[in-house]
Amino acid sequence: MDLWWFAYALIVIISIIGLVGTIWISTIQDKKYGSSTKQNLIRLTLIYAVLIIVSLITLAIYMFV
Repeated sequence: MDLWWFAYALIVIISIIGLVGTIWISTIQDKKYGSSTKQNLIRLTLIYAVLIIVSLITLAIYMFV
């Protein structure tokens, strides 16, 4: 059972690193692509947020059912 905690913690950590990396990369932008980058950043942030929430809910269901 301890191995599962490690696996789920690793998934959460990788997801958070991906989110931070996405935000960091979006700060490096051309002036020409500024508006489209902002819209893409909002979409990617929402995708990461939803995936993290769904992953945590799935983990809770798996553990307690």
